Amino acid sequence: MNPNPLLGGLTPQQFLADYWHKKPLLIRGALKDVGPHVDYPWLASLAQQDDVESRLIECRGGDWRVEHGPFRAGRLRKLPATDWTLLVQGVNHHLPHIADILWRFDFVPYARLDDLMISYAPPGGTVGPHFDSYDVFLLQVGGSKRWQIAAQQDMTLVDGAPLKILKDFRVEEEYVLEHGDMLYLPPRYAHYGVALEPGMTYSIGFRAPSAQELASQFLVYLQDRVCLDGRYADPDLAWQAEPARIGEAMVDQVFDTLRRVSWGRDEVADFLGHYLTEPKAHVFYDGADEELEEDAFADAARERGVKLDLKTLILYRDGAFYCNGEKLEVEGAAVESWEILSNRRELAGEQVAASMLKVLYDGWQLGYWHLC
Repeated sequence: MNPNPLLGGLTPQQFLADYWHKKPLLIRGALKDVGPHVDYPWLASLAQQDDVESRLIECRGGDWRVEHGPFRAGRLRKLPATDWTLLVQGVNHHLPHIADILWRFDFVPYARLDDLMISYAPPGGTVGPHFDSYDVFLLQVGGSKRWQIAAQQDMTLVDGAPLKILKDFRVEEEYVLEHGDMLYLPPRYAHYGVALEPGMTYSIGFRAPSAQELASQFLVYLQDRVCLDGRYADPDLAWQAEPARIGEAMVDQVFDTLRRVSWGRDEVADFLGHYLTEPKAHVFYDGADEELEEDAFADAARERGVKLDLKTLILYRDGAFYCNGEKLEVEGAAVESWEILSNRRELAGEQVAASMLKVLYDGWQLGYWHLC
């Protein structure tokens, strides 16, 4: 593969082998052309919406305060000139050119990409010294920010703080990021950013679910798919002097029943397809703006092509395709076209296979994708 400007001239293979999950990487001038400017008033208006996750963090005299959106316009107008940060998650769901930036990180599988968060801070704005449990790229957009980082093992947190603030942060390296500079940090790498001038940080984050979350969600997946025959019965029940005791015979019978619940790699893969594409609770889709019958939609799709909605994710494995938590009905002749749509997030009209038109029409009505 060719060197990637986002990675400072490294190829994706070099980055993944030498840095991913291993050590930080500072990339000067990684991305200066970020498209139309997202200013603070626009970000503030987004933070006032019910379907957007946002936070406001202030620190004065060592006293941390965190508020969660949606915010009233008056609250955001009353903010002081320094020492606060507004963070808005999933901006890629609302602006196409921000989504384009996120999908440029496709040297990591889409199954691992999470979202692009934008934080705005005036001078002194910070979220404190902390660590993340996932990989992150921090792109400076406008202004400048000082970043201090450390590979420390002491992750003790400040007691009682509303944020996960490191109690004893020990600086090992320091950088000042200007517009277009980017810093990659692996999981659990301590970092502390403070705005020197008004500006934004575009944070490209990656999914790293905990083992507990994966187990819990897999059990939810199984409960809708497990089908065991029979019913508990004890025709040989013997009298026991202590009626409140759970008998060993009951434990043995239920143990044998539950041992019949089994799964393999195919079930795990199917679970991941549903789980990884499931939209977050606050994400909603708007139906199609046009009113087209199925035949008219088919003609339009073949003429204009289709593109995924900013909030839609399609993942696939071995001919099985998953979209927004659902498994799509895909025929073999259309697999190549679905793969193109999944990877490129857009499909030209001449690439629309006849056997995919019914599924495309249903998804178009739901707002999962749109006509180009």
